[in-house]
Amino acid sequence: MLLTIVSAVFVFGLLVLVHEWGHFITAKMTGMRVDEFAIGFGPKLLDWRRGETLYAIRAIPLGGYNRIAGMDFDEEEEKDAGERAYYRRPVWARMIVILAGSFMNFLLPIILFFLIFVFSGIQSPSTEPVVGDVLAGAPAQSAGLAAGDKILTINGQPVNEWNDISTLLAGGAGKPYEVTYQRGEEAKTTTVIPMEDEMSKRVVIGIQGTAVTREVSVVEAAQISVERTWSIFQRMLEALVLLFTKEGASAELAGPIGVAQMAGEVAQHGFIPLLNFAAFLSLNLGIVNLLPVPALDGGHFVTLCIEAVRGKQMSKKALYYLQAVGVVLLISLMIFATFNDVTR
Repeated sequence: MLLTIVSAVFVFGLLVLVHEWGHFITAKMTGMRVDEFAIGFGPKLLDWRRGETLYAIRAIPLGGYNRIAGMDFDEEEEKDAGERAYYRRPVWARMIVILAGSFMNFLLPIILFFLIFVFSGIQSPSTEPVVGDVLAGAPAQSAGLAAGDKILTINGQPVNEWNDISTLLAGGAGKPYEVTYQRGEEAKTTTVIPMEDEMSKRVVIGIQGTAVTREVSVVEAAQISVERTWSIFQRMLEALVLLFTKEGASAELAGPIGVAQMAGEVAQHGFIPLLNFAAFLSLNLGIVNLLPVPALDGGHFVTLCIEAVRGKQMSKKALYYLQAVGVVLLISLMIFATFNDVTR
């Protein structure tokens, strides 16, 4: 439980810090007045002032924000800030500030992957039929298989490499298979009943293979970091499109509780897997924030595009109601996702 809490705080804190820092630094660069930069919500635990900006760490580490003068429809604050108020800055400056949060979330995975590759090397799947990990509650665990076991035969058929396992188990969900494996110097036999994975529709027994690690140069690490980030980004976009189709309509949505639980489970395998998870989640956050939903960065950007085309700002009243609708939608989605987390 403690590991889950610490892992969740680390991941959420890192992602929010990077996202909000993007908004913060670009607001400063484009001449806006930032009154407060906070990590977390609720009561202040620690705060200090540097120049015109108050920096604060608050009690609930599941978010954060920048308080940019004049952005919250506060007329007094806007009047006090003068030309440095958010809505008095040029539309291009506001676009940069709005997009900067997601940009930082796209940049963070590249940095995290780069650090992982430089200090830990690059891991690739081994072709050896050796168990690297056994998933909790999976058929393999019930059969007594453990990390380090080498699969020798399945129903008498030899297993020479890792891919042979899935080939020999294909179409055998619910059927008993006799598995011979080597543990240390001893050969053992057990019976495994595979199951079908609901998402991939593949027959599995709940084992993962081992990995081979190789060292890379700084230049190669940088190149592969960009390539991996781009590959994950593309797959996330495909998954997002799939959500709006019949195939994706039944997909389960995870909320903060679900994400925190996943962070705790990943952290059990070490700090490097947790950094990989943070990189994955950062990309997810960046994409979701760019959706054209009022109250999200994407929604703000759409209103700025409308303003650029019209040549004048939308009324403060219209913007207020748009954001109010967006907040209601987001809260409803959060409640739904949290309900999914609790029922799971």
